Amino acid sequence: MKIQVWSDIMCPFCYIAKKNFEQALADSSFKDQVEVEWKSFQLDPTLKESSGTLSISEYMMNRKGFSKAHLDQFLNQLKEMGKNAGVTFNYDQVIAADTFPAHKLLHLAKENGKADEMEEALFKAHFVDGKNIADVEFLVSLAEELGLDQSQTRKVLAEDDYNYEVKQDIMEAQNLGITGVPYYILDGKYAVSGAQPVGVFAKALSQTYQESIVDLSKESGDNMCGIDGCSI
Repeated sequence: MKIQVWSDIMCPFCYIAKKNFEQALADSSFKDQVEVEWKSFQLDPTLKESSGTLSISEYMMNRKGFSKAHLDQFLNQLKEMGKNAGVTFNYDQVIAADTFPAHKLLHLAKENGKADEMEEALFKAHFVDGKNIADVEFLVSLAEELGLDQSQTRKVLAEDDYNYEVKQDIMEAQNLGITGVPYYILDGKYAVSGAQPVGVFAKALSQTYQESIVDLSKESGDNMCGIDGCSI
């Protein structure tokens, strides 16, 4: 059974969903029969920031129109959701950054059988450790930690390697009508979007595995990020 997941590193709900999905999968009796494929998505392709000086709070207020009060409320709710999923969001340290280089690195990792590890490492770097995920030196060091070749990683980040693959994922999402992430397509049949609880993912996985005819796309819509911002 194949699961395709569209996500963006700057999407907090994608991180929460990943944790909940992985817990549901780990609890299943068929976990060894499931293949997960990570797909690229960019919530803000116009963001070319790589300086490491733009805080996520400044970005959300200046680019996404959040008021200070709304942002504080949103982050408090997000931290609570994160805690329930085992994620500690250190939003006072999070840096706004172009995610395109990170997506290129994910495709390199995918080719080397390290996509899951790289997805987790990038989420943790961005949301927990406050790292600049658009910084080439940091991405190279992250790749090395996962056993990827340093020279190949530098080449990928400096040249056009995997540009096509990242853009192809994004185009595929557009063709499928995907406007926000996280977005999970289960075995090409059912869709679950948003940071759903473990139970919803467990139900989706079980029904898909059993070739159910239930349309799971109705279990979606909340706790996700779109091009206009994030909502709970």
